[in-house]
Amino acid sequence: MKEVRKILLPISSARNAEAAFVLGRNFARRFNAHLAVLHVSPDGRDIAPLAGEGLTGGMVEELMSAAEREGSKRTREVHHAFEMFAERSGIAVVAPRIPFPQEEPSMSFNIIKGSESEIVPWHARLSDFTLVPHPDSGDEVSSSEALHAVLFDSGRPAVIAPRAPMTHMIKRVAIAWNGTAEAASALRGVIAWASTAERVRVLHCGDYQRRGPTAREVVDYLSMHNITADRVEFAPIDRDVGRGLLGACQDFGADMLAMGAYSHSRLRQLILGGVTRHVLEEATLPVIMSR
Repeated sequence: MKEVRKILLPISSARNAEAAFVLGRNFARRFNAHLAVLHVSPDGRDIAPLAGEGLTGGMVEELMSAAEREGSKRTREVHHAFEMFAERSGIAVVAPRIPFPQEEPSMSFNIIKGSESEIVPWHARLSDFTLVPHPDSGDEVSSSEALHAVLFDSGRPAVIAPRAPMTHMIKRVAIAWNGTAEAASALRGVIAWASTAERVRVLHCGDYQRRGPTAREVVDYLSMHNITADRVEFAPIDRDVGRGLLGACQDFGADMLAMGAYSHSRLRQLILGGVTRHVLEEATLPVIMSR
């Protein structure tokens, strides 16, 4: 399959890295693709502007040194986790670039110093999609720089890995549809998986639908890609569309969910909640999101 040739996997810490490594390896094998693992090490010099915020030069120097020590420790942990995984992955490790022609799966590891919110989307723009480790629940979802940088500043879809490593391949794909441009972008991104899935289901809900094409039209569109899909209307659970959506995925036995991200403003969803936030916090399957 030629739709996927390069997968970016930014790893900021060893936490939740194993599940992302396993999923990345499976994707690389599925598409004969290159898995580009990227670690962005913070630059302690970014703290220097704090000198103008009432901190003395000595205090800033100490903060810079502490940041460098913490960054170096985290980099060593991430590199070690990658090396341990690479030994048992069965995939060739190559230099941090895509070798052409690419006929076999491969992976690389690259360390770049700088700002994660800038460097990750730069690399994501020239990747077919970005695989992001699960940001976990609560405040960490709100502050996941890599995920939000990809969603808002790359023009490419993001796949959020589950917390636990998957032990099986993706066979059933669920597509959450609400008629928005964000949902359409996610639909296009999931074609690579849907085209080889055993079953595909379009999930829709009256409380979720916005102005735009209907679920029936999505099924017709997929048929033009030789993808057979059915459509099922789900109901919110306790007035929560996100809970209803994940419940419908569970009923279907879905191995992947595709959905648009932040149809409402991100700020509104972070403060009041929303479908995107609920899925980020509660999903136990890979989720491909796009804006």
